[in-house]
Amino acid sequence: MAYQERDFFKMVWDVVRLIPEGRVTSYGAIAKYLGSARSSRMVGWAMNASHTSNPPVPAQRVVNRNGILTGKNFFSHPLEMQIRLENEGIKVIDDKIQNFKEIFWDPNEELKL
Repeated sequence: MAYQERDFFKMVWDVVRLIPEGRVTSYGAIAKYLGSARSSRMVGWAMNASHTSNPPVPAQRVVNRNGILTGKNFFSHPLEMQIRLENEGIKVIDDKIQNFKEIFWDPNEELKL
């Protein structure tokens, strides 16, 4: 992994670690917060690489802009992402978060200086 990419991944992971339990955000919201609005796909790559990060990254809390669990195949089991979210009190049906707008955590709002 290139130096710049590694730095971007670390910044993504730092933001994801700030998402409170029971809340979720999107790849795009993180990219926008980091000043790279067109890099949602790279945020996804960072999430896919986060499983070995220490301290751990709560990757289950990052979904697509519609609240769909698009990253579920990168967990050790296809249902693991849903189970982790449900353990935090988040309702998921057919790989979609049911009250997405209510529990959405926007780093641009939540992390204002």
